[in-house]
Amino acid sequence: MPSDLLLRIHGPEFRAMSERVLRATELTSRLNVLPFDDEAGKAELFEQILGRALPPRTTISPPFYTDHGLNLDLADRVFVNQNCTFLDYAGIRLAERVMVAPRVTFITVGHSVDTDDRRVWLTGGPIGVEENVWIGAGATVLPGVTIGRDSVIAAGSVVADDVPPRSLVTGGKATVRRSW
Repeated sequence: MPSDLLLRIHGPEFRAMSERVLRATELTSRLNVLPFDDEAGKAELFEQILGRALPPRTTISPPFYTDHGLNLDLADRVFVNQNCTFLDYAGIRLAERVMVAPRVTFITVGHSVDTDDRRVWLTGGPIGVEENVWIGAGATVLPGVTIGRDSVIAAGSVVADDVPPRSLVTGGKATVRRSW
């Protein structure tokens, strides 16, 4: 069994995760219909979604989507713009002064390419974004990626590999790597 297999589908841990997904979906659906200026209501719902209060100088602009929430770790002075998605079951950490543009997606879990394992296991790994990173609109960050300090991810980029510190990353990464 490859080491990136996280969770057996249809096992007790998967059932617990599924229950949390339903709860997170219920909470985010309530968050996303609040009036824009209802700061107290947003703070209360973010605390339920994340399991703790947002850091004082961290901003998330709804609509906001997460499938778990409890594994999303946001440092001080993080800014997350509208319509971002955090699939955080395997963990996402955004360090201080990270800026996330609209429609950015972070994905920590997926399914195996191997057809025998695809419906049996969830695969993936945590995402780490180091200090002072800017992630452009519509970018997608895939499982197991670390983005180095002071880097910029261009709009629409698909980040499938680690990004060294102080780097600019651009473009999609849709290339055939394996056939079967």
